[in-house]
Amino acid sequence: MKNCLIVVNTYKEESQELAGKIGKFLKSKKISSSVFEFNGFSDVYPFSGYDFVITLGGDGTVLFASRGCAELEIPVFPINLGQFGFIAGIQKGEWKKSLTAFLDGKIPVVKRSLLTYSVKRGKKNILSGCCLNDIVISARTAVHVIALDLACNDISLGQCKADGIIVATSTGSTAYSASAGGPIVDPELNAMVLTPINPFSLSMRPLVMNADSELRVKIIPSREKNIILTIDGQKPYDLLDDDVVKITKCRNDVMLA
Repeated sequence: MKNCLIVVNTYKEESQELAGKIGKFLKSKKISSSVFEFNGFSDVYPFSGYDFVITLGGDGTVLFASRGCAELEIPVFPINLGQFGFIAGIQKGEWKKSLTAFLDGKIPVVKRSLLTYSVKRGKKNILSGCCLNDIVISARTAVHVIALDLACNDISLGQCKADGIIVATSTGSTAYSASAGGPIVDPELNAMVLTPINPFSLSMRPLVMNADSELRVKIIPSREKNIILTIDGQKPYDLLDDDVVKITKCRNDVMLA
């Protein structure tokens, strides 16, 4: 590995200083490096041409890097500067030892599955992408019920009236889905978790599906018009009545040190 991109979370004060130390360390290993500043929201994925990526931040920084690196099959080395570090499992005090082991091929690199989504409006696909944690369809503001028509592999799951739904990967099952009452799933298990948010029916319960399933969600016209699709808790997009969101497993996994 000869070329590295260091993703710096600008909200973490220590990330800039640590990026400098890592850059000097990589240079001593004859590895060139560049820095990309991430402020929590970005539509730019500057990962092409790099051999690996180092993230300095919390899980949100890892989510951003994962979406851009999975298709390129670039491994992500996540150093945790956040509070929890469910995904960013390398602690800042151990970065040099762990990075040395990573460069020597002595640290495990695990694969985590992602979900891919597309939004169809009329006859046009207007939006597509992938996520590592979850896809959320909800009203823009809280305590507003929306109506959704759900189907899995063309089999109807019925209509859902709720504050929204969360569709999570196994990795994302520990995030928003868990706080909404969804099950925690082993990240090595390929699964798709559908969790309703405050459903208006006692029969609408969380559902674990085969990761190879295709979930279809259609927006049913209702009084609530401000409906959004949110990707990994970071990227919101406006949805309209009769829009159809299709969600499947991404063909590429992300590689995480």
